Order: sequence, then structure tokens, then C-alpha cells
Amino acid sequence: MGRSLLYFLPYYLVSLMYACLVNTDNLVLSVVAIESPQYTLVRSESDLEIRLYGESSWMSALVPGATTFEKSTKDGFHRLYQYIHGGNLDHSRITITAPVLTSINSSSSLGSNYSVSFYLPAKYLGSLPQPNPELNLQLNKWRSHCIAVRKFSGFAKDENINKEIDALITSLNKQVTGTAAILQDRNYYSIAQYNASNQLSGRLNEVWIDVTGFTVEGCPGYQGKY
Repeated sequence: MGRSLLYFLPYYLVSLMYACLVNTDNLVLSVVAIESPQYTLVRSESDLEIRLYGESSWMSALVPGATTFEKSTKDGFHRLYQYIHGGNLDHSRITITAPVLTSINSSSSLGSNYSVSFYLPAKYLGSLPQPNPELNLQLNKWRSHCIAVRKFSGFAKDENINKEIDALITSLNKQVTGTAAILQDRNYYSIAQYNASNQLSGRLNEVWIDVTGFTVEGCPGYQGKY
């Protein structure tokens, strides 16, 4: 039986949201205005952007035991959906935002770890409803940091996201001074998907990697977003 969900997908973090109906195979989406985190464009090249994001808070769903990017994205967002639709100690509904990210950490010898996160609206930062314990959600607070971004078209799938992160690292090593030795490590990155699943052409996705602490003019000198 189908299950109603909300899903986001903005372009350039323009305020867009898609309300989604999820069944075993399909998503059907419509557009509603939403809030997005703000960033400053630090650098723009033909094959990458570097963005400086301000401080922000994100609710994350760790997906233990997931074996694929696509499955972890679906499973993690099911839990986030419950949280924003009353699965919290206040039984309140929380406004959905953009973007939602699927983050991949492949540094473990046991395989990749996945988490799915969405940006929390600024109005909730002082009195954020706590998630129900059984949802196993985690609040992450990001300090101001720089993200390198590569855009790619088509559908984001397990078979193409590795190629895109490798291409982003190659571009960074060519374009940004002082990153060559550090950015050989592709173990941690995030994928942002920006279109409805029924949009077959003109699709936009992005791969993100944290470059805070590297030699990038306009970025903080410390390393990491936490």
C-alpha cells in the first residue's frame, strides 16, 4: 500500500519543495515554497563551485546496515518524514526545508555508512521538538564552512555517484592551490538531488565535499564543519 511522504529538491537552493507520494517503485511530486540555508559563492569554475555556508542545524537519520545509496536515501527519509509529521515529543508538525542530503562515509573496513539529513528552519533553533527515540535521529550543528560542489545530470544512482566524486576531486586538485595531497581522500561526501523522479530530462544533482581548512581564499581556516 502506498505511503505519503514529503521530499525536497531545490535548484541552487532556490526555495522549492516537492510533496511526494511514495509506493514501492514510484514518486509523484508537486511544488511548494520552502526555506533553504544561505551561502555565499566563493569561487566558480566551469566544472565546480565553492560555496561558503553559514551556521546551520540539520536533523540526520543514520542508516546502519544499508548497502546502497538509493536504498539508504529512501529508508532514512522515511524516518525524517515521521519526525516532521508529529513523530516528536511535542507531537508537532515541522516545516520541511531544502536540501536533504545523503552523506556517504566509506572509510570503514566494514563498508560504507550512510546518513540522510535535512536542514532545520531557523525558527526552530531555540525550541526544537525532540524526535521520538525509536526514530533514532541525531541533531547536527554545522559551523560556517566551505563546500565544493559539482553538478551532474540524469538520475543519481549507485553506479554513477562514485564517478562524480572522483571528477570533483580531480577538478579541485587542478583548480585550487594546496589541496592535491589532502583531496586524494574521497571517503566522505554528500549527494543532493534536485528534481522530481518523474522529470526525465533537464535533471540536476550535486555532489558535495567539505573543503574548509584547505587553501581556498574566502573560506575559514579551521578544518571540518562541526
